[in-house]
Amino acid sequence: MLTEKPWRAEVVIQFIGLQLACLCLGGLVTGLLEKLGVAAFKVPDGLGAVVLGTLSFQGAAWGLIGLFLWQHGTGWREAFGLRDPRLARVLGLAAIAAVVFLIVVLGLQAACAWVLTRLGQHPVQQEAVDLLENTHSVWFRFYLGGFAVLLAPVAEEFIFRGMLFPFLKQLGLPWLAWFGVSGLFALIHLNEVTFLPLFVLALGLTWLYHKTDNLLAPITVHAFFNAANLVMMLVLPNTP
Repeated sequence: MLTEKPWRAEVVIQFIGLQLACLCLGGLVTGLLEKLGVAAFKVPDGLGAVVLGTLSFQGAAWGLIGLFLWQHGTGWREAFGLRDPRLARVLGLAAIAAVVFLIVVLGLQAACAWVLTRLGQHPVQQEAVDLLENTHSVWFRFYLGGFAVLLAPVAEEFIFRGMLFPFLKQLGLPWLAWFGVSGLFALIHLNEVTFLPLFVLALGLTWLYHKTDNLLAPITVHAFFNAANLVMMLVLPNTP
């Protein structure tokens, strides 16, 4: 079961404020460069916009996580469960969960795409997915792949599972911790087809963290999920 975390309210609020500031700054810079006609920021290609967008959220989060942990006197290895004596068992459970979650989420995604099609709507892929499938730049594919598998899972799992979930739960708001944080995780991906599947995935990742009390477990599943989707996009491009 999840142990109590020492996260202080003022530090959590500071983290959120700085993260939002980084996002806003990234958006302002992207808009300015687009208006100036910089090629990498022009629609619809916008490779530079995607890179700056990822850096202003997940990239900035890495620096903010370091600051957050320093303010609590906690090390990275302790916060991410690397010193857990049950680490082998935790990773074994994560491996099983990764396969199960992937099957369930992909099934839900296919069902959502089918329902939207039946309702007369055309399912739209995420912008980064379209760019990854259509770009001829090997370096851009390498960047997005490395970012999705290595950097994003750590940043996102710390924010949603490692910080917000225990903080809200310890405030006496368990429903908001479970469902509100999971809904926010799904919402930030800005895609109607993947909202429900990612919401269910987020609940599964939260359950895994709550059961193991080790943040490395949901990080492992998240990384596997992103890697599997990346492989499918490259092998089976332009599929809904």
